[in-house]
Amino acid sequence: MAWRIAEAVIGGEIDNRTAGQITGRLWILGRDEPLTLELKGNAWRDLAGHRVKFTNPSPQAANLEGLAAQQVGVAGDITASHKVKVPEIPPSELLARYESREPFPYHWANCLYLEWYSEANGRVVIESPHYEITVDGPAVWTLTDEQEREQQRVSQEAAQHFMQRLEDAIAAQPPGDVDDTSDQPTSRTEAEADEEAAWMDRLNQRIGARLEREGPDAYDQIYEEEREKIRQERGEPEPEPLTPEQEAEQAAWIEEMNQAAEAALEEVDLAAEQERAVHPTLTQAKELCYQLYRDVREGEWIPASATSEHPLQEVLDGVSLASAKLAGALGGFGREDEWPPPPLFAGDKLVRLKKARRSLRDALAGLDAADEERLADADWRRRTRHAVSTLLTQVEQLIREVRGVLED
Repeated sequence: MAWRIAEAVIGGEIDNRTAGQITGRLWILGRDEPLTLELKGNAWRDLAGHRVKFTNPSPQAANLEGLAAQQVGVAGDITASHKVKVPEIPPSELLARYESREPFPYHWANCLYLEWYSEANGRVVIESPHYEITVDGPAVWTLTDEQEREQQRVSQEAAQHFMQRLEDAIAAQPPGDVDDTSDQPTSRTEAEADEEAAWMDRLNQRIGARLEREGPDAYDQIYEEEREKIRQERGEPEPEPLTPEQEAEQAAWIEEMNQAAEAALEEVDLAAEQERAVHPTLTQAKELCYQLYRDVREGEWIPASATSEHPLQEVLDGVSLASAKLAGALGGFGREDEWPPPPLFAGDKLVRLKKARRSLRDALAGLDAADEERLADADWRRRTRHAVSTLLTQVEQLIREVRGVLED
C-alpha cells in the first residue's frame, strides 16, 4: 500500500524551518540526482522548526521504478522520536516466545519516521532505527497546539483522498490484470485492512514515544488520549454514551459469552487439539529459522561486535520475522479444508502474509550483501537462497489465494 524506501536511501535532509512547509532532498542508491520534497504541513514537535540531516550506514538496492523524482504533497507523521522495540534475544528464541505468547526482553530505540502523501505516488514511508541523524541548532519556531491540530486535519484529509484514489483504481482494474508480487491492494477489503493496520501502527508509535517521555505509569491516560486523537484524525463521530438499558444489555451479553466460552472449553478434547495439523508453510518457515540460527551460531560467522545491519543478521532477522507473521496468519489453518480463510478474517491474514513476504525479501537482500562480501560458506549461501526463495514463492501463492477470497 505504501512505498517503503528506507533501505535504498543513502542519505538526505528535511527542512521545516518555515512553518507549514517541509522541503528536503533524498539521495537514492542507483540514482544520480536526489529526490526533492515539497510538502504542505509540519513535523512533530521534536523536528518542527528544524533542519535535519540523516545518513543510512548500509543502503541496499531496491526496485523503486516509478517513484517520482519530485515528491509534492502533504506531510504525514514526521518525527525522530518514533519508538520501536528492539529484542534482546536471538531470533530463534524470539520466535518461540512469540508462538507461545510469552513476553520477551527488549528495549525501546528511537526511529526516524518520515511519512508523506505525494501527488505522484501516494503514501511514501521512510522508517529506520539505524539512520545517523543530525539536528541543526535550536528550533526556529515552536509548534503550537493549534498548528498540531491543523497538521492532523490536513494529514487525515490526505490519507482519505489517497484511499479514495486507491479504491477508484482498484474498481477500474480489468479482471485478471493483477500483479500478485505487489503489496498494492487488489480489492477494497484489502485496502481497508492495510489502512487499518497503518492506523494501528501509528497509534502504537505515538503511545511508545509518549511512554518513553512520561513513564509506564501514565499508560492508561496516554492510551485514551492517543486513541481519541486517532479517532478525530480519521473523521469518526464521537461515540455516544450508553444508556443505562444499553449498559445492562451489554453486561448481560458479556456474561453470556463468558459462560458459553467456559462451557466450550470444558468440552475441548485437548489430545485431539494438540494433534491438529500445522500448515506446511508455517512448519517449513519455523524449521528454516531454527536451522539458519544453528548454522550461523556454529559457524561463528557473525562477530560479537556486529550490529543488526550485518548481512547475515539481516538474513536471520528476515526469516525470523517472516515466521512470526506466518504464525499469526496460518495459525489454526492446518488442514486443506480450512484454507483459505473466510472473508471475515481474510483481510487480517492478508496483512500478515504481506509483512511476511516483505521480511523474506529483506532476507534475500541480506544474502545479496553476503554474496558480495563472501560471508559464511558459499554452499550455505546457495542452499539458504534456495530455501528462502522457495518459502517466498509459497507465501506469494497464499497471498493469491486470500486475494481470491476477497475479490470473490
